[in-house]
Amino acid sequence: MRRRYSDSTPGGKGSTLKYVVIQLVLLCGLMMASIAWGQSGRGYEMSDAEMEELVLRSYPYIAMFNVNNKFALDARNPMNTGGYNRVKANTALADHTLKGIARPNNDTLYIGAMIDVTAEPVVLEIPAFDSTYVSLMVTAYDHYVNIPMSTGQGDFDEPATMLFYSQRTPGYQGEPVDGVDEVFEVTGDFVSAVFRVMPHAAEPERLKANLAAMRSVDVEPLSEFLGRRGNESHFVPWDSPSGIARNLDVKEDLARFPEFGSDFEIFEDRFLEVMQFVVNHTTFDPENELDQALLDALKPLGVEPGKVFDPDAVAQIDGAALRSVAEDFATQRLASMDDAEFTSSNLTKLFQPKGQMTAELLALQSVIGPIGQPAREALYPPIGTEDGAPMNAMFDYELVMAAEDLPPVKAFWSVTLYDLDNGFFIPNARKKYSVGENAGFQLDEEGGIRIVIAAEQPEGVPEENWLPIERKDEDLGLIMRLYSPDLEQYESWSPAKAKKL
Repeated sequence: MRRRYSDSTPGGKGSTLKYVVIQLVLLCGLMMASIAWGQSGRGYEMSDAEMEELVLRSYPYIAMFNVNNKFALDARNPMNTGGYNRVKANTALADHTLKGIARPNNDTLYIGAMIDVTAEPVVLEIPAFDSTYVSLMVTAYDHYVNIPMSTGQGDFDEPATMLFYSQRTPGYQGEPVDGVDEVFEVTGDFVSAVFRVMPHAAEPERLKANLAAMRSVDVEPLSEFLGRRGNESHFVPWDSPSGIARNLDVKEDLARFPEFGSDFEIFEDRFLEVMQFVVNHTTFDPENELDQALLDALKPLGVEPGKVFDPDAVAQIDGAALRSVAEDFATQRLASMDDAEFTSSNLTKLFQPKGQMTAELLALQSVIGPIGQPAREALYPPIGTEDGAPMNAMFDYELVMAAEDLPPVKAFWSVTLYDLDNGFFIPNARKKYSVGENAGFQLDEEGGIRIVIAAEQPEGVPEENWLPIERKDEDLGLIMRLYSPDLEQYESWSPAKAKKL
């Protein structure tokens, strides 16, 4: 309750004088606080246009900060490595428990090597594979995609070693190292090096050899690789191949990072803290327009490379409003993938190296599914419906392709079903989430295929060609993957449409 003072208040003029003094003290305090807030940038107000620009520029970094840490440190992620500079060979196809990333693969096996080059360079030891398709994808927080090795480029016939370092890696500047086949400068200090391996599940001996090769992938700090350290830091986490961790356990590893989580949660609760960490561990090119646009958007908020995050020195922004803008941004980008003209124009431009991406497409790929490959390695055409409406689990659907309509690929193709909102697999007892060579499929006598999405297996449909759903009001998304696509034929090919039954 506020008490009012006047000459008639008990105490008379003395109380009035005391009240005036109090008011002057309070006013001076408010003035000083106002000055301090102005210096620290607190209370910074952004227009809608400024928030949209901030989301556009920062979305890739937020998405990849979450993705890389979930794969390295999130115990709830079945594919996590248990820390940085460790490897996890996932020798079974992913299932619906994988929620560390939107729209994951269910058609290749993954090997995840989470690499940290803040202390010294790290060497990745790579075996040979007997597989039609293998690729190595390297991605930092900036979400540019590099494919330093793939079967399409003639790799993986022989074992190889690859050294990773960044501009901030102490004591190393890219010089050749005896025993290292390739030196790779990464744009971030924390990167994911992800292998995709076609296992050849229908060929038991070939599958066995590829699984053994997957388990032999290893990472070592350069000093250990050169024999200056013993092997006491090696261990076998999660039944995966040996790895190293610079003597950090998972709790110590976690303590080095701001809290990760969902993209929208970070936009709302700790956007500036995460972005300060991100810019401190990313290499920015002064000549790169996209790099400088991000730094220009962050600078007025008190975030710049080399700073230590100080909550009292950065701007106070409306986190709820920023989250709302990010959610709208993501919704609009997902909707654009239903536009056949848009996907036809842009699908082959996604997941490119630095210098070959627009800001809009860089953010788009971070929304639709952060771990993807460039067109020469894989294409991801979405499957629309004949009536243009999203698929919904209240109905059944079929996708029919004649032999001449099958995807133009040099390796293999698949079709994978997700819930539309989150991009996760549809849970089912059969653990059947995709149709393809590795997850199983049956072609008809003419070489075509009929794939059915239904709550019950339809009569006459092979089990391998049935994608189960739970009958409920849930929108569905269907994505095709084309590995080593024939890009020339792809120009005149269109994916089939799903038909409601």
